[in-house]
Amino acid sequence: MAPEYSKHKLLVANRGEIAVRILRTAKRLSIPTVSIYTPSDALSPHVSLADESYPMLSPLAPHEALPDAQGYLDTLAIVDICKKQGVTLVHPGYGFLSENTGFARMVRENGATFLGPSAEIVEMMGLKHEARRKAIEADVPVVPGSDGLVASLEDAVELAMEKIGYPVMLKSTAGGGGMGIVVCENEAELRNKFEPTTARAQVLFHNSGVFIEKYFPAARHIEVQVFGDGLGHAIHMGERECSVQRRHQKVIEETPSPFMAQYPGLRERMCDAAVRLCKAIKYGSAGTVEFLVDDKTGEFFFLEMNTRLQVEHPITEVTRPGLDIVEMMIRQGIAESESKELELESEGVPADEGTHAIEARAYCENPAAGFKPAPGVLQYVQLPAVEGRDWLRIDGWISTGTTVTPFFDPLVCKVIVSGSTREEAVQRMIGVLDETKIMGPANNIPYLKAICESDVFKRGDATTKFLDTFEFVPRAMDVLSPGLDMTIQDYPGRLLGLGIPRGGPMDTLAFRAANILVSNPPGTEAFEMLPLTTCRLMFHVPAVIAVTGADVDVTINSMKVGTWEKVIVQGGTKVVIGRKGGAREGCRVYIAVRGGFPQVPEYLGSKSTSAGMGGYQGRTLAAGDHLALGECGPKEGEELVTLPPSLIPRYPLNWTIHCLSGPHDSEEFVTSEGIERFYANDWKVSASSNRMGIRLEGPKILWSRSNGGEGGSHPSNVHDNGYALGTVNVNGDTPVILTSDGPDMGGYMCFCTVASGDYWKLGQVRAGDTIRFRRVTFQEAMRLIDRGVQWLEAVKNQMLEYSAEELVKLVEEEDRKGPILKVIDVVAETGRPRVVFRQAGDAAILVEYGDLYLDLALRARIHAFETTSKERQLPGIWAFGPCIRSTIVRYDPAAIAQSNLLSALVDAELSLPDTMESMSFPGRRITFPIVLDDRWNREALERYMKSIRDRAVYLPSNIDYLARNNGVKNAEEALVLLTRSAYLVFGVGFYLACPFLVPVDPRCRIVGQKMNPSRTYTPRGAIGIAGLVAAIYPMESPGGYQLYGRSLPAWQTWGRGQDFSPAKPWLLEPFDQVVFEPVTEEDYVEIEKLFDAGRYKFKVEPATFSIAEYNAFVKSVQPEIEDFRRRQAEGTAAEEIKEAKLLEKWEIEKAKATSSSSGEAVTEASDDTGEVITSSLSATIWKIHCKPGDVVESPEQVMMILEAMKTEINIEAGEECVGKKVKGFGSGVREGKVVKPGDVLAVLE
Repeated sequence: MAPEYSKHKLLVANRGEIAVRILRTAKRLSIPTVSIYTPSDALSPHVSLADESYPMLSPLAPHEALPDAQGYLDTLAIVDICKKQGVTLVHPGYGFLSENTGFARMVRENGATFLGPSAEIVEMMGLKHEARRKAIEADVPVVPGSDGLVASLEDAVELAMEKIGYPVMLKSTAGGGGMGIVVCENEAELRNKFEPTTARAQVLFHNSGVFIEKYFPAARHIEVQVFGDGLGHAIHMGERECSVQRRHQKVIEETPSPFMAQYPGLRERMCDAAVRLCKAIKYGSAGTVEFLVDDKTGEFFFLEMNTRLQVEHPITEVTRPGLDIVEMMIRQGIAESESKELELESEGVPADEGTHAIEARAYCENPAAGFKPAPGVLQYVQLPAVEGRDWLRIDGWISTGTTVTPFFDPLVCKVIVSGSTREEAVQRMIGVLDETKIMGPANNIPYLKAICESDVFKRGDATTKFLDTFEFVPRAMDVLSPGLDMTIQDYPGRLLGLGIPRGGPMDTLAFRAANILVSNPPGTEAFEMLPLTTCRLMFHVPAVIAVTGADVDVTINSMKVGTWEKVIVQGGTKVVIGRKGGAREGCRVYIAVRGGFPQVPEYLGSKSTSAGMGGYQGRTLAAGDHLALGECGPKEGEELVTLPPSLIPRYPLNWTIHCLSGPHDSEEFVTSEGIERFYANDWKVSASSNRMGIRLEGPKILWSRSNGGEGGSHPSNVHDNGYALGTVNVNGDTPVILTSDGPDMGGYMCFCTVASGDYWKLGQVRAGDTIRFRRVTFQEAMRLIDRGVQWLEAVKNQMLEYSAEELVKLVEEEDRKGPILKVIDVVAETGRPRVVFRQAGDAAILVEYGDLYLDLALRARIHAFETTSKERQLPGIWAFGPCIRSTIVRYDPAAIAQSNLLSALVDAELSLPDTMESMSFPGRRITFPIVLDDRWNREALERYMKSIRDRAVYLPSNIDYLARNNGVKNAEEALVLLTRSAYLVFGVGFYLACPFLVPVDPRCRIVGQKMNPSRTYTPRGAIGIAGLVAAIYPMESPGGYQLYGRSLPAWQTWGRGQDFSPAKPWLLEPFDQVVFEPVTEEDYVEIEKLFDAGRYKFKVEPATFSIAEYNAFVKSVQPEIEDFRRRQAEGTAAEEIKEAKLLEKWEIEKAKATSSSSGEAVTEASDDTGEVITSSLSATIWKIHCKPGDVVESPEQVMMILEAMKTEINIEAGEECVGKKVKGFGSGVREGKVVKPGDVLAVLE
């Protein structure tokens, strides 16, 4: 009769796949469940699958979260949850507290049932010498050895010599899982290892006791699944063979054992022995009796008993249809709590004759590095589908985006297959492992597959020593030390817009050439790096590689090879790429490997690394990274290829870069003199440049206006609009070329845009180089693209007649027509607005509406314009980027010429009615939680005041400033206004689909300036205002908006949750309406956890925005709007005056501090004779790590650290300086000094 499950509540005292597996059974039985979790497991599936989940908190005040390493082991904390939540059953799973006698007792003493044997049995069988004694009493064969613990070394030597015979094993009585076992081949080894073994046992297990047994070099590990009722009745469920082990840890298990067929009757004798032992000790619940079997004779000996559920229990279940061992443990626990007897089949649970099952354990570990755990983010997970395959079972806990932490066992899933024969099961396992896609850090899937494909395993001949000599060479490479800012990129990167960085190579030509040299498709993923630190790579297998780009030295096992050539690397060799002494050509290096990196997954259509997305772990590469390779080896008889010197580009120090005028280099923004001066100037590349943008130093811009109006207080400010790739964005008075990882939307004017055919140059300009911009027409820009195509064709076909000089030839005639392509004039009588079509490079057109004022009717017209254009399916357009009063049309110039697209866009606009008054726009109304004046934003401001600027009109409180700046009574009233109105989504972009929001109610349109300088830190989900636009920060990042609250981001990286998907990880679209609902900080913390776990459901309602209704509303409150704007104007004027004074004072103080501070004086060398270490770029000396008299001990020794491009750059000594002594330093060298390329940093002798 089935027990009454509804009276019970089950707590799972575990995590990962076993917690999920236990919860699955409990759900089927309708038992309410409780899960527990540590900080790093808050998003794990066992948390969301349980009916209730609780963090592991210290039971002692102040009840802080327990650290990950401690959480699942804290018996007091778990029992405290049990008592508070009315838990009646506790399942410990395996590992952690599953065999902890103290925990078992404590659970029972506090009124719950521990699903496992009694504490006394756990204790008895946990001490191996006691278990051995019980086995002897039950007439179970044991391995020849000591009768109990060995008291001394001399006793051990005597036993080994007279009773056992070598080799022997020293075994810790309290050890487990292979830990505490030491093999001794002879007396000398026994004498050397005895004391260290006892000492280690004391440290690991708090018990120094050891015993000694015979060691069988060729043996099988076979175990029997048992179950007892605790009253003396026990059954078995057959055996499992677990001989495939590494370091005594099981890797692959199967049932039935292939060994049994060689010895008739062995299975029966072994299973009978296991049951005998269980009956003798009155074992209760599930357990496993493990045996060592002599591979030569078939004799079996008791090893130990595991008094818990085993990792490999699924193969027993799949060969016995209907069996659920977890359910049996639950039923046994309930029977025990009710003093009833569990009914067990007298003959055990019979197997399905003719079924063979195999389990393989998938771990995030690196077999090529001694099985070192490999924590990290699983960037793509696709486990084999079990639907329609009753022979397949997957027990796992992972999905795309799961983080495997270093705190726990790295088991990510178990793959279980069955077949009508062992041969069929093996073949199925090989196929399923091939289907298993777990991309991210290293894993053992290829290793498991290699084992299954081996002849030894296929024959069923594996012993416990099999893997000790199993040769496995991964088709992979290791990063021993990365180059600076070393990432994986592909071409062309992501073409999505919406603020999702494109990524891709900065030098698009050198990148594609490297791929062509190794016979890859040109866009295949490859490495990009700055050669300012030495890159060292280890290839495990032969591979074909090519290195292109900046001038560097390349060696393979210390033998020098060339760049711009195809190179064959042998397996087991090291490739070193380092800066060439005195070389100053170029900035970036590209390393292509034949076949690319197939285990690096695409993210949103690209493998490029950008903004924490894509590439390997969404980051720059680090020492120890392990990358699987594709078909990377050379073909038989393949010839090497070296590019002729005429085809190799030269990278100058003074660059001319062709650009297209616009979108904003017109006299509306800059004087005619200022425009001419901009293009006549040689702009110096700042050391603060990186993949987001190349910052330029030069004369001040000559503005034709005093401010940006509604866009902001500086004349460079505009209403937020779309940015083109390669545009020269003027941030204040500083031009910045927006490059591969830069924003695609923002509130600054853009002077001109680099021609696509010259974009590659941006990848090779270095700090200290100069750039002069030369304007060209769209037609000339297309010819520049053709130059690159022709050069790549020449590289592919080794065309000696072509010269790389063609790439840098200047276009003779400069285009001075300006950025405006077309103007549709205003029609005052009908209300049709003025529309300006501006050139934004050769791949985008910026369409601006009306005057420089926010007008909701204009934004509606932009929406209608986009809708009409999309309906017409204009060729070549791949994205629109609408925002406040404009949209940027992104297109492929190879698919449609600028003039043709312009005509089509003009026609689309002219097809619209003069006024939007009668139009309505469908959308959604989405409610976001918000914490107003939250602690996280206050902490961000405190950090800002401590590290950047301590006095400003917006400090110490952004909210108080917003109140004053808008003529509002106080901060409380400002916060009311900021949440009273719905917000309309005007645009989605900048970074990671950041929404640009404007209150629908004009009386709530609070305005504020941007912080100057910007913050270096903003919490994810922070909400701020700049101008009159609000935004929700999608990630932790720098920022300048005035902060007033925190909400959920509208971005979910892995697309978790009902409102997101992996293909669309953003929530908001233009013309959605956002409503903010205040919540407490405590509520927000819980909401954020739900959001991150994909369990938060936004309130989403259909909504329609009617222009007529909006206009009628505005008309009805017009006097209030005018009064609000009057007070706002007065407040803003007053605050701007105060800020001007505070800013001037801060800048003076900053200049004084900079001029008075200098690093500690160092000893200068009297001359430069000797080996010199020079700077390879413009940078600041951050740290000096050597002093006169120091001797260089290794090539990797860091002599100094420079800071440039917002990055720390280690200056290593290099091979040529090993053994030499530091004589002194270059002239003026000290911490804080700015150095140029070629400056002497240190002199050695």
